[in-house]
Amino acid sequence: MIKKLDHANAEVANQIFTVFQHSYKIEAQLIGTLDFPPLKRSATHIEHSTSVFYGFSDNETLAAVIEIVIKDGHLNIDSLTVEPSYFRQGIANKLIRYALENIDFSNATVETAVVNIPAIDLYKKHGFVEYKRWVPSHGIEKVAMSIQDSANLTPQRQ
Repeated sequence: MIKKLDHANAEVANQIFTVFQHSYKIEAQLIGTLDFPPLKRSATHIEHSTSVFYGFSDNETLAAVIEIVIKDGHLNIDSLTVEPSYFRQGIANKLIRYALENIDFSNATVETAVVNIPAIDLYKKHGFVEYKRWVPSHGIEKVAMSIQDSANLTPQRQ
């Protein structure tokens, strides 16, 4: 079940933080880095964030989280994390679909590491296309992807 999360609630922020930590540790290993910026976020940072968080729960356990920012018709996916025990169950796919189908936007973007092929493939499946690559100061090469106009989406859904 997908629902909006009250991340301003300390208990909920801690649940989000836990999913982030577990998922991002796996992603850091995939990328091959020990210095992974998302792992530096605290529960307090999440609690005070201006982002919107949606979660997928399984029997009252938070299994996955998508963090988005919506501004002036632009939807940015800031985070998409799945608790490792829920990997390969299509939950990330469901969260992306939910965001794209339920939020009105003219442009949506997401960034991930160039070596994170599973994430890139997942976003491509929803119609995102690459538009930029760069290496930020932390040294992890990134790719930015976008999709246009929620009213005219024709992603390859499965």
